[in-house]
Amino acid sequence: MKRIPEPELMDTDEQARAYAAADFSAAHQSYVTLFSETFPKRPATATVLDLGCGPADVTIRFAKANPGYTFHAVDGSAAMLNCARQALKSRRRLMERVKLMEGYLPGSSIPRKGYDLILSNSFLHHLHDPKVLWRCIRRHAKTGTLVFITDLFRPASRARAKALVRKYSHAEPPILKRDFYNSLLAAFTPDEITEQLAEAKLDQLRVNVISDRHLMIYGRIR
Repeated sequence: MKRIPEPELMDTDEQARAYAAADFSAAHQSYVTLFSETFPKRPATATVLDLGCGPADVTIRFAKANPGYTFHAVDGSAAMLNCARQALKSRRRLMERVKLMEGYLPGSSIPRKGYDLILSNSFLHHLHDPKVLWRCIRRHAKTGTLVFITDLFRPASRARAKALVRKYSHAEPPILKRDFYNSLLAAFTPDEITEQLAEAKLDQLRVNVISDRHLMIYGRIR
């Protein structure tokens, strides 16, 4: 099935609220566990760049699990960042370690040149040009930087995409079902991502399918 790009930003209040209110807890917490298992010898303290943080649920989970980490969490959607600020309000201690930043890639003013860890969740499939993400990683990584990216992958057919929406979003509002379906159609396949990494000279990173709709891209920058 050919990829069908979607709008790069979920920038309406309705979209942001629906996404923030949805129950992604199982998947999001599994990313934290998978990160810990993938990098058992990770540093105890680190500066983290989180690209496309959305309402920051994944960011918050990583921060809680890694108390020595500080985060620069970037998103281009003001509506999503408003949800993120609300989520952080009840977590005062985390607010000291998580700095939310509104910015659109490419061109966002990211404070540090090099980070110890670069995270991203459900961001790649929003990009019309995936090179934007890989160039940002190369720009803000240094030798030894850990990279951990999770995203959807594109199913083989529209029928399979609709089946995934029914399976995982049957109780969600129509706008979330619509956005989930569009995101599945906009996602990249594992083979496409492997080709992107080779072109970006990031072939030290690996691509693994981790569920019937998710994959991870991970590794250490050499």
